Amino acid sequence: MNTEVVMAYLSGLRLRFARDTRGVTAIEYGLIAALIACFIIVALVQVGDELKTVFETIAGQLTKANSQATQ
Repeated sequence: MNTEVVMAYLSGLRLRFARDTRGVTAIEYGLIAALIACFIIVALVQVGDELKTVFETIAGQLTKANSQATQ
């Protein structure tokens, strides 16, 4: 093969590779999905802790009311 032909072919490959953004878009969507998943996990953990506190408070009040009613 001629060196000029090989260089022209490689140059064309480089240009096609530089113009192809499909892989970059997929990576960006993957990163966005991972970030959203992290926010959801953090939100669920915080809500879970708050709900646990609410239910523990209700259970404590019910236990207290039950013990007062049985006396």
